[in-house]
Amino acid sequence: MAFIEIKNLLKRYGKVVAVNHIDLEVKQGEMLTLLGPSGCGKTTTLRCIAGLEKPEDGDIVIDGRSMLAEGFVQPSDRGIGMVFQNYAVWPHMKVFNNVAYGLKFQKIPKRTIRERSLQVLEMVGLGGLEDRYPGQLSGGQQQRVALARALVRNPKVLLLDEPLSNLDAKLREKMRFEIKSLVRRMGMTAVYVTHDQAEAMVISDRIVVMDSGNVVQIGTAQDIYQTPANRFVADFIGAMNFISGEVLTAAPETDSTYVKTEFNETLLCKTPAGMLLRQGDRVFASIRPEDVEIFSERPEEKSENLIKGTIAHKAYLGNFLFFFVTVNGHTIRVQVAHYIPLEEGADIYISLNPQKCMVLV
Repeated sequence: MAFIEIKNLLKRYGKVVAVNHIDLEVKQGEMLTLLGPSGCGKTTTLRCIAGLEKPEDGDIVIDGRSMLAEGFVQPSDRGIGMVFQNYAVWPHMKVFNNVAYGLKFQKIPKRTIRERSLQVLEMVGLGGLEDRYPGQLSGGQQQRVALARALVRNPKVLLLDEPLSNLDAKLREKMRFEIKSLVRRMGMTAVYVTHDQAEAMVISDRIVVMDSGNVVQIGTAQDIYQTPANRFVADFIGAMNFISGEVLTAAPETDSTYVKTEFNETLLCKTPAGMLLRQGDRVFASIRPEDVEIFSERPEEKSENLIKGTIAHKAYLGNFLFFFVTVNGHTIRVQVAHYIPLEEGADIYISLNPQKCMVLV
Protein backbone atom coordinates (compact mmCIF):
# COMPACT_ATOMS: atom_id res chain seq x y z
CA MET A 1 0.00 0.00 0.00
CA ALA A 2 1.37 3.41 -1.01
CA PHE A 3 1.66 5.81 1.93
CA ILE A 4 3.23 8.57 -0.17
CA GLU A 5 2.28 9.09 -3.81
CA ILE A 6 4.16 11.48 -6.08
CA LYS A 7 2.25 12.12 -9.27
CA ASN A 8 3.66 13.82 -12.35
CA LEU A 9 5.80 16.11 -10.18
CA LEU A 10 7.42 19.05 -11.98
CA LYS A 11 9.71 21.61 -10.36
CA ARG A 12 11.61 24.32 -12.24
CA TYR A 13 14.10 26.96 -11.18
CA GLY A 14 13.88 29.49 -13.99
CA LYS A 15 14.59 27.56 -17.17
CA VAL A 16 16.21 24.65 -15.32
CA VAL A 17 13.97 21.61 -14.82
CA ALA A 18 15.02 20.20 -11.45
CA VAL A 19 12.35 17.48 -11.27
CA ASN A 20 10.90 16.33 -14.56
CA HIS A 21 7.34 14.96 -14.24
CA ILE A 22 8.28 12.05 -12.00
CA ASP A 23 5.97 9.42 -10.49
CA LEU A 24 6.87 7.59 -7.28
CA GLU A 25 5.21 5.56 -4.57
CA VAL A 26 6.53 4.96 -1.06
CA LYS A 27 5.01 2.03 0.81
CA GLN A 28 3.91 2.29 4.40
CA GLY A 29 6.80 1.45 6.73
CA GLU A 30 9.33 1.56 3.88
CA MET A 31 12.73 3.23 3.82
CA LEU A 32 13.02 4.60 0.27
CA THR A 33 16.27 6.26 -0.82
CA LEU A 34 16.65 8.86 -3.56
CA LEU A 35 20.14 8.35 -4.96
CA GLY A 36 22.09 10.26 -7.57
CA PRO A 37 24.82 12.81 -8.25
CA SER A 38 24.63 16.48 -7.34
CA GLY A 39 21.97 18.28 -9.37
CA CYS A 40 19.94 15.16 -10.18
CA GLY A 41 16.79 16.42 -8.40
CA LYS A 42 16.78 14.18 -5.31
CA THR A 43 16.87 16.95 -2.67
CA THR A 44 14.36 19.04 -4.62
CA THR A 45 11.98 16.07 -4.65
CA LEU A 46 12.41 15.67 -0.89
CA ARG A 47 11.80 19.38 -0.29
CA CYS A 48 8.62 19.18 -2.37
CA ILE A 49 7.38 16.33 -0.16
CA ALA A 50 8.24 18.43 2.90
CA GLY A 51 6.45 21.50 1.53
CA LEU A 52 9.64 23.56 1.48
CA GLU A 53 9.33 23.90 -2.31
CA LYS A 54 6.16 24.41 -4.32
CA PRO A 55 6.12 22.48 -7.62
CA GLU A 56 4.74 23.85 -10.86
CA ASP A 57 2.72 20.72 -11.63
CA GLY A 58 1.68 17.38 -10.20
CA ASP A 59 0.55 16.28 -6.77
CA ILE A 60 1.90 14.71 -3.58
CA VAL A 61 -0.41 12.54 -1.50
CA ILE A 62 0.55 11.61 2.07
CA ASP A 63 -1.61 9.06 3.90
CA GLY A 64 -4.46 9.65 1.46
CA ARG A 65 -4.39 13.46 1.74
CA SER A 66 -3.37 15.65 -1.19
CA MET A 67 -0.76 18.28 -0.36
CA LEU A 68 -1.44 20.35 -3.49
CA ALA A 69 -4.71 19.58 -5.28
CA GLU A 70 -6.98 21.35 -2.78
CA GLY A 71 -4.57 24.14 -1.87
CA PHE A 72 -0.96 24.13 -0.72
CA VAL A 73 -0.56 22.37 2.65
CA GLN A 74 2.07 24.04 4.82
CA PRO A 75 5.05 22.00 6.09
CA SER A 76 3.81 22.18 9.69
CA ASP A 77 0.52 20.54 8.68
CA ARG A 78 1.96 17.63 6.70
CA GLY A 79 2.82 15.33 9.59
CA ILE A 80 6.48 15.09 8.67
CA GLY A 81 9.77 15.21 10.53
CA MET A 82 12.90 16.33 8.68
CA VAL A 83 16.61 15.88 9.33
CA PHE A 84 18.90 18.25 7.41
CA GLN A 85 22.44 17.79 6.16
CA ASN A 86 23.84 20.57 8.35
CA TYR A 87 21.96 19.39 11.51
CA ALA A 88 20.22 22.82 11.84
CA VAL A 89 20.26 22.62 15.65
CA TRP A 90 20.09 25.89 17.61
CA PRO A 91 23.50 26.52 19.20
CA HIS A 92 22.10 28.79 21.95
CA MET A 93 19.67 26.13 23.19
CA LYS A 94 20.49 23.11 25.29
CA VAL A 95 19.86 19.67 23.82
CA PHE A 96 16.57 19.28 25.69
CA ASN A 97 15.19 22.59 24.42
CA ASN A 98 16.29 21.80 20.84
CA VAL A 99 14.26 18.60 20.95
CA ALA A 100 11.27 19.92 22.90
CA TYR A 101 10.90 23.18 20.96
CA GLY A 102 8.39 21.89 18.40
CA LEU A 103 6.14 20.40 21.09
CA LYS A 104 5.68 23.72 22.88
CA PHE A 105 3.40 24.97 20.10
CA GLN A 106 1.02 21.98 20.37
CA LYS A 107 -0.55 22.90 23.71
CA ILE A 108 0.88 19.81 25.35
CA PRO A 109 1.35 19.75 29.15
CA LYS A 110 4.91 20.52 30.27
CA ARG A 111 5.18 17.17 31.99
CA THR A 112 4.26 15.33 28.78
CA ILE A 113 6.75 17.43 26.80
CA ARG A 114 9.51 16.54 29.24
CA GLU A 115 8.65 12.85 29.31
CA ARG A 116 8.43 12.55 25.53
CA SER A 117 11.62 14.56 24.91
CA LEU A 118 13.66 12.52 27.39
CA GLN A 119 12.24 9.31 25.96
CA VAL A 120 13.28 10.14 22.41
CA LEU A 121 16.73 11.33 23.56
CA GLU A 122 17.19 7.96 25.24
CA MET A 123 16.04 6.26 22.06
CA VAL A 124 18.75 7.96 19.95
CA GLY A 125 21.49 7.33 22.50
CA LEU A 126 21.63 10.79 24.10
CA GLY A 127 20.21 9.98 27.50
CA GLY A 128 21.88 12.11 30.16
CA LEU A 129 23.08 14.78 27.71
CA GLU A 130 19.95 16.90 27.71
CA ASP A 131 21.60 19.79 29.60
CA ARG A 132 24.53 20.19 27.21
CA TYR A 133 24.77 22.74 24.42
CA PRO A 134 25.29 21.53 20.81
CA GLY A 135 28.81 23.01 20.84
CA GLN A 136 29.69 20.55 23.61
CA LEU A 137 28.72 17.56 21.46
CA SER A 138 30.47 15.66 18.70
CA GLY A 139 29.20 15.78 15.12
CA GLY A 140 27.52 12.41 15.50
CA GLN A 141 25.80 13.52 18.70
CA GLN A 142 24.57 16.73 17.06
CA GLN A 143 23.10 14.67 14.25
CA ARG A 144 21.32 12.54 16.84
CA VAL A 145 19.85 15.74 18.34
CA ALA A 146 18.49 16.64 14.90
CA LEU A 147 17.08 13.12 14.56
CA ALA A 148 15.47 13.29 18.01
CA ARG A 149 13.89 16.65 17.18
CA ALA A 150 12.38 15.15 14.02
CA LEU A 151 11.03 12.10 15.87
CA VAL A 152 9.63 13.74 19.01
CA ARG A 153 6.39 14.84 17.32
CA ASN A 154 5.64 11.27 16.15
CA PRO A 155 5.57 12.22 12.47
CA LYS A 156 3.83 10.14 9.83
CA VAL A 157 6.86 10.48 7.56
CA LEU A 158 10.57 10.97 8.30
CA LEU A 159 12.57 12.84 5.65
CA LEU A 160 16.37 12.77 5.75
CA ASP A 161 18.47 14.97 3.47
CA GLU A 162 22.04 13.60 3.33
CA PRO A 163 22.13 13.49 7.15
CA LEU A 164 25.49 11.72 7.42
CA SER A 165 27.57 13.57 4.83
CA ASN A 166 29.31 15.76 7.43
CA LEU A 167 30.46 12.82 9.57
CA ASP A 168 33.73 10.90 9.31
CA ALA A 169 33.71 7.53 7.56
CA LYS A 170 33.64 5.31 10.67
CA LEU A 171 30.86 7.26 12.35
CA ARG A 172 28.91 7.47 9.10
CA GLU A 173 28.97 3.68 8.79
CA LYS A 174 27.76 3.26 12.39
CA MET A 175 24.97 5.82 12.02
CA ARG A 176 23.63 4.12 8.89
CA PHE A 177 22.73 1.04 10.88
CA GLU A 178 21.42 3.07 13.83
CA ILE A 179 19.03 5.07 11.63
CA LYS A 180 17.85 1.97 9.77
CA SER A 181 17.26 0.09 13.04
CA LEU A 182 15.44 3.03 14.62
CA VAL A 183 13.13 3.60 11.66
CA ARG A 184 12.24 -0.08 11.49
CA ARG A 185 11.67 -0.29 15.24
CA MET A 186 9.26 2.65 15.08
CA GLY A 187 7.53 1.34 11.94
CA MET A 188 7.95 4.69 10.22
CA THR A 189 7.76 5.57 6.54
CA ALA A 190 10.99 7.31 5.55
CA VAL A 191 12.49 8.97 2.49
CA TYR A 192 16.27 9.29 2.55
CA VAL A 193 18.44 11.35 0.19
CA THR A 194 22.10 10.56 -0.47
CA HIS A 195 24.75 10.59 -3.19
CA ASP A 196 26.64 7.78 -1.41
CA GLN A 197 25.95 4.47 -3.15
CA ALA A 198 27.15 2.33 -0.22
CA GLU A 199 24.92 4.26 2.17
CA ALA A 200 21.93 3.75 -0.10
CA MET A 201 22.56 0.02 -0.45
CA VAL A 202 22.89 -0.49 3.32
CA ILE A 203 19.97 1.60 4.51
CA SER A 204 17.26 1.15 1.87
CA ASP A 205 14.35 -1.16 1.29
CA ARG A 206 14.25 0.26 -2.24
CA ILE A 207 16.43 2.73 -4.14
CA VAL A 208 15.34 5.34 -6.68
CA VAL A 209 18.23 6.29 -8.96
CA MET A 210 17.82 9.80 -10.39
CA ASP A 211 19.63 11.67 -13.15
CA SER A 212 18.92 15.16 -14.50
CA GLY A 213 15.53 15.37 -12.80
CA ASN A 214 14.38 11.97 -14.03
CA VAL A 215 13.84 8.62 -12.34
CA VAL A 216 16.17 6.19 -14.11
CA GLN A 217 15.58 2.99 -12.13
CA ILE A 218 13.72 1.80 -9.03
CA GLY A 219 14.51 -1.43 -7.21
CA THR A 220 16.22 -3.14 -4.32
CA ALA A 221 19.96 -2.73 -3.91
CA GLN A 222 20.43 -6.19 -5.38
CA ASP A 223 18.21 -5.44 -8.40
CA ILE A 224 20.05 -2.23 -9.23
CA TYR A 225 23.52 -3.67 -8.70
CA GLN A 226 22.98 -6.90 -10.62
CA THR A 227 20.67 -5.66 -13.39
CA PRO A 228 21.29 -1.92 -13.95
CA ALA A 229 18.91 -0.30 -16.41
CA ASN A 230 21.64 1.49 -18.37
CA ARG A 231 25.26 2.58 -18.33
CA PHE A 232 24.58 5.54 -16.03
CA VAL A 233 23.16 3.31 -13.29
CA ALA A 234 25.88 0.68 -13.71
CA ASP A 235 28.59 3.32 -13.48
CA PHE A 236 27.06 5.08 -10.47
CA ILE A 237 26.42 1.91 -8.44
CA GLY A 238 29.69 0.08 -7.79
CA ALA A 239 32.61 -0.50 -10.13
CA MET A 240 32.02 -1.68 -13.69
CA ASN A 241 34.15 -2.44 -16.73
CA PHE A 242 32.66 -0.90 -19.89
CA ILE A 243 34.09 -2.47 -23.03
CA SER A 244 33.06 -0.59 -26.15
CA GLY A 245 32.04 -2.62 -29.18
CA GLU A 246 29.29 -3.41 -31.66
CA VAL A 247 26.68 -6.12 -31.93
CA LEU A 248 27.86 -9.04 -34.03
CA THR A 249 24.79 -11.24 -33.59
CA ALA A 250 21.80 -11.06 -31.25
CA ALA A 251 19.58 -13.96 -30.20
CA PRO A 252 16.49 -12.56 -28.42
CA GLU A 253 15.12 -16.05 -27.74
CA THR A 254 18.11 -16.83 -25.49
CA ASP A 255 18.71 -13.26 -24.21
CA SER A 256 22.27 -13.45 -25.52
CA THR A 257 24.36 -11.19 -27.74
CA TYR A 258 27.81 -11.51 -29.28
CA VAL A 259 29.73 -8.23 -29.11
CA LYS A 260 32.82 -7.48 -31.22
CA THR A 261 34.98 -5.40 -28.87
CA GLU A 262 37.25 -2.47 -29.57
CA PHE A 263 40.26 -4.73 -28.96
CA ASN A 264 39.09 -7.29 -31.55
CA GLU A 265 37.80 -9.95 -29.15
CA THR A 266 34.28 -11.38 -29.35
CA LEU A 267 32.36 -11.57 -26.07
CA LEU A 268 29.15 -13.43 -25.29
CA CYS A 269 26.88 -11.23 -23.15
CA LYS A 270 23.43 -11.32 -21.60
CA THR A 271 20.84 -8.97 -23.09
CA PRO A 272 18.67 -7.08 -20.58
CA ALA A 273 14.95 -7.83 -20.79
CA GLY A 274 13.19 -5.67 -23.36
CA MET A 275 16.36 -4.46 -25.10
CA LEU A 276 16.12 -4.83 -28.89
CA LEU A 277 19.47 -4.97 -30.68
CA ARG A 278 20.50 -5.17 -34.31
CA GLN A 279 23.77 -6.11 -35.93
CA GLY A 280 26.15 -3.14 -35.93
CA ASP A 281 24.57 -1.34 -32.94
CA ARG A 282 27.15 0.37 -30.73
CA VAL A 283 27.01 -1.04 -27.20
CA PHE A 284 29.12 -1.76 -24.13
CA ALA A 285 29.97 -5.25 -22.94
CA SER A 286 29.85 -4.59 -19.19
CA ILE A 287 31.04 -6.69 -16.27
CA ARG A 288 31.80 -6.13 -12.58
CA PRO A 289 35.46 -6.60 -11.54
CA GLU A 290 34.49 -9.39 -9.12
CA ASP A 291 32.88 -11.37 -11.95
CA VAL A 292 36.16 -11.70 -13.86
CA GLU A 293 38.27 -14.79 -13.15
CA ILE A 294 42.04 -14.95 -13.68
CA PHE A 295 44.34 -17.84 -14.63
CA SER A 296 48.12 -17.97 -14.86
CA GLU A 297 47.82 -20.70 -17.54
CA ARG A 298 45.24 -21.14 -20.28
CA PRO A 299 42.36 -23.18 -18.78
CA GLU A 300 41.14 -25.99 -21.00
CA GLU A 301 37.56 -25.92 -19.64
CA LYS A 302 36.98 -22.27 -20.58
CA SER A 303 35.99 -21.43 -24.15
CA GLU A 304 33.75 -18.33 -24.21
CA ASN A 305 35.08 -14.92 -23.16
CA LEU A 306 38.64 -16.06 -22.47
CA ILE A 307 41.20 -13.31 -23.14
CA LYS A 308 44.95 -13.06 -22.70
CA GLY A 309 46.32 -9.91 -21.06
CA THR A 310 49.04 -8.44 -18.87
CA ILE A 311 48.83 -7.10 -15.30
CA ALA A 312 49.76 -3.44 -15.74
CA HIS A 313 49.01 -2.28 -12.19
CA LYS A 314 48.19 -3.88 -8.85
CA ALA A 315 46.32 -2.18 -6.00
CA TYR A 316 46.14 -3.65 -2.49
CA LEU A 317 42.93 -2.80 -0.58
CA GLY A 318 43.30 -5.04 2.45
CA ASN A 319 40.75 -7.80 1.95
CA PHE A 320 41.12 -7.88 -1.84
CA LEU A 321 43.33 -6.81 -4.73
CA PHE A 322 42.58 -4.92 -7.91
CA PHE A 323 44.51 -6.02 -10.98
CA PHE A 324 44.41 -3.62 -13.94
CA VAL A 325 44.85 -5.93 -16.90
CA THR A 326 45.73 -4.53 -20.32
CA VAL A 327 44.40 -6.23 -23.45
CA ASN A 328 45.67 -4.77 -26.71
CA GLY A 329 46.03 -1.33 -25.11
CA HIS A 330 42.71 -1.43 -23.24
CA THR A 331 42.33 -1.91 -19.48
CA ILE A 332 40.03 -4.30 -17.62
CA ARG A 333 39.82 -4.09 -13.82
CA VAL A 334 39.70 -7.40 -11.95
CA GLN A 335 38.98 -7.95 -8.25
CA VAL A 336 40.72 -10.97 -6.69
CA ALA A 337 41.53 -12.35 -3.23
CA HIS A 338 44.26 -10.48 -1.34
CA TYR A 339 46.59 -13.49 -1.26
CA ILE A 340 46.90 -13.99 -5.05
CA PRO A 341 50.69 -13.95 -5.63
CA LEU A 342 50.77 -12.54 -9.18
CA GLU A 343 52.80 -9.36 -9.74
CA GLU A 344 52.75 -6.46 -12.19
CA GLY A 345 54.02 -7.47 -15.63
CA ALA A 346 52.70 -11.02 -15.43
CA ASP A 347 50.87 -12.42 -18.46
CA ILE A 348 47.55 -14.00 -17.50
CA TYR A 349 44.25 -15.19 -18.92
CA ILE A 350 41.01 -13.56 -17.81
CA SER A 351 37.58 -15.13 -18.13
CA LEU A 352 34.55 -12.81 -18.32
CA ASN A 353 31.62 -14.85 -17.02
CA PRO A 354 29.04 -14.90 -19.87
CA GLN A 355 26.21 -15.02 -17.31
CA LYS A 356 27.50 -11.82 -15.66
CA CYS A 357 28.68 -9.95 -18.76
CA MET A 358 25.78 -7.73 -19.88
CA VAL A 359 25.02 -5.48 -22.81
CA LEU A 360 24.40 -1.86 -21.89
CA VAL A 361 23.86 1.27 -23.97
